[in-house]
Amino acid sequence: MSSEDAPSPEIIKQEEEYLRKVHPTPADVPGCMKLFDDFLLCNVMSSQFKSLYRYGEMATCSPKLEEFKFCMSLKGMHPEEKRDVWIHRRAEWWARRRMHKSSEDIWDVRTEPLENFPPRKLDPTIQTPRTID
Repeated sequence: MSSEDAPSPEIIKQEEEYLRKVHPTPADVPGCMKLFDDFLLCNVMSSQFKSLYRYGEMATCSPKLEEFKFCMSLKGMHPEEKRDVWIHRRAEWWARRRMHKSSEDIWDVRTEPLENFPPRKLDPTIQTPRTID
């Protein structure tokens, strides 16, 4: 990855803060068996067909294998240290993902609510505006 592709430390820090809230204890971090299962599930026929249908190519499972191997490399660490290392690695991944366009980037995030939403309509019997439920 070139230096212009590297995520900024601020973005990584934001992702780490979020992940620390989502994974507050070492028990919340996925274990190696879960990551190995994810790798195996990536290789099953149904996952491959789904990828072929959606994207026109077979699923690439090597990133899931790398996650499993990374997890195995942490086996000797204290659980809190393992959580910190895992969170940092995952934060870097999310930060890189945020920097590039994705199929999920079809809507702009709204910073304030729409005016007059939900739309109001007049109730003919009362003749006063009310909201639609």
